[in-house]
Amino acid sequence: MCGLTGFWQPEGGFEPEMRALVRRMADTLVHRGPDDDGVWVEARDGVAFGFRRLAVIDVTPTGHQPMVSANGRYVIVFNGEIYNHRELRAELLRHGIEFRGASDTEVILESLSFWGVEGTVPRLWGMFAMAIWDRHEKTLIFARDRLGKKPLYYTDAAGTVVFGSELKALRAHPLFKRDIDRSALAAYLRFGYVPAPLSIYQNVKKLLPGTYAVIRENASAEMHTYWSAEKVAREGTSNHAFLSEEDAAAELERLLKDAVARRMISDVPLGALLSGGIDSSTIVGLMQCLSSRPVKTFTIGFDVPEYNEALSAKAIARHLGTEHTELYASPADALAVIPRIPDLYDEPFADSSQIPTYLVCALARQHVTVSLSGDGGDEVFGGYIRYTVAGSIAEMLRYLPMPMRKKIAGTIRAVPVSTWNRWVGKARPVLPKRWRVHLPGDKIYKLSELLSAREADEIYAQLVSYWKDPTDLAIGVQQYPELPLKNPASGERNLDFTQRMMLLDLMTYLPDDILVKVDRASMAVSLEARAPLLDHRLVEWAWKLPMKLKIRNGRGKYLLRKVLSRYIPDSLMERPKTGFGIPLGEWLRGPLREWAEAQLSDNRLRREQFLNPMPIRASWSAHLRGDQNEQYRLWAVLMFQAWLEKWSQPIH
Repeated sequence: MCGLTGFWQPEGGFEPEMRALVRRMADTLVHRGPDDDGVWVEARDGVAFGFRRLAVIDVTPTGHQPMVSANGRYVIVFNGEIYNHRELRAELLRHGIEFRGASDTEVILESLSFWGVEGTVPRLWGMFAMAIWDRHEKTLIFARDRLGKKPLYYTDAAGTVVFGSELKALRAHPLFKRDIDRSALAAYLRFGYVPAPLSIYQNVKKLLPGTYAVIRENASAEMHTYWSAEKVAREGTSNHAFLSEEDAAAELERLLKDAVARRMISDVPLGALLSGGIDSSTIVGLMQCLSSRPVKTFTIGFDVPEYNEALSAKAIARHLGTEHTELYASPADALAVIPRIPDLYDEPFADSSQIPTYLVCALARQHVTVSLSGDGGDEVFGGYIRYTVAGSIAEMLRYLPMPMRKKIAGTIRAVPVSTWNRWVGKARPVLPKRWRVHLPGDKIYKLSELLSAREADEIYAQLVSYWKDPTDLAIGVQQYPELPLKNPASGERNLDFTQRMMLLDLMTYLPDDILVKVDRASMAVSLEARAPLLDHRLVEWAWKLPMKLKIRNGRGKYLLRKVLSRYIPDSLMERPKTGFGIPLGEWLRGPLREWAEAQLSDNRLRREQFLNPMPIRASWSAHLRGDQNEQYRLWAVLMFQAWLEKWSQPIH
């Protein structure tokens, strides 16, 4: 895993200046690649590439980047791993292509020379972001993997194309402008992340997953989609795999074993992040099955029982015989991460599980350089609670007139969230297992908000929203990008409500939240994170499964659980689903209160002129009183404020 950056100024340039500038840009990414660095400049054409390398495959100098193809036509900087590079290498060898080293980077270059861009990118299996300079055509090419695991930002800065793995590399270019995109800010306040292709800055884009872009002088980027989640979902649901349950489980196990085996190939120490949940336990079970020695596993625990996954993870590690390391993080450990978040994530980012994710990555990096994780299981196999309840709620609302809904919602919200937590907590022993959720009062309040929804898709939109109407919050914004719920060209209207939710999560929440969280947290400590459940072949196959093999009797991941039961007894997995979280609401009333008050100061908000103080102050007061849990809404504002303080231009 690595960091890449560069620029193209078509008028050309002075080589020493270009070399010094691109090196400064690359040095902002040293955390992504501490093992090696490189610079390539072609001053006549005004092209400069910079690179920071985390050596994982072919750690010898033959893997050094930027790298030039054997025929001299293509130059590349590449971040990621290509899991089928051996097959591609063998195919190219049969065509007489010779290789200098063993890196997957060289395989990409020689594939480009043989098949061209259009023939190469769809052949690549893995996670990647790359920039390629075609010296014959004088074109700059960007490409990103299918699911969006690896990031790539780019902008046109006064005619100069500037790009990089993170925004901090772009900021190091003197032509970069820090003008905030208020529409993107509003979208962030709604969803807790800035949705691609937007970034928090005007005129800065993120390359969308499954696309490559060709940029020519004096021309806008020419976008090509080589893989589409929408198309995969539409074709998969139209062509179900008619397999028996046992045959489907056997095929899933085969696909998983292949995906895991490919991601266990490494020239440096390798392990796994183990939460004790279905997804990571499946990955570790398969890893241990495929390994001749104990797999190294890592878990973060908290002394707060509702947020502690370490006990379950430890029991699973003991059963599988892994070499397990756990660390119980104190509140002070978690709180110490908060000042670093604006630097780690570069954009406003409000998923508070960013904190334990960083801590577990830091723990793993003390022992390994590569780590596998269970990311993607919820989106691919129907694991989120919203998949099992939203459809039921939509059906129920059909029979409740709006006046009755408002009355029910008012009754619910007349009771403080803390009281609901206490009442339901007392009844927990007699409740069905699937109702024994974490923070039940929050879930009940969420239900009261859903009662105002007029259609099923609106239920989903509310479930994934932080602030329901961010135009009340973001100053000077009338419209902002919504989720693609009603785009007839997408074809998702052919899907039922649960399938549409899963597709939208695959298109938006997964690449823009989950994978951003893991990429930045892991790269901050120079750890490569790999996600076998997001092998694109597995994703495509899963969309062909009937829903009954994903969600059954109100529980998600049915088929995945069936495979897991071959490695781990069900008794170790019988626990309510919890998020990977921290007691954020309590901390905002306690050790974080003074910091939060400064960030949410009425005077500061009015001076900055980005956010309307009134709804924020009302939310803060309600949270402090304990009337309701406003932690997520407040965290979205706090993360923007902290980011603004770190990265904005001076306020005049």
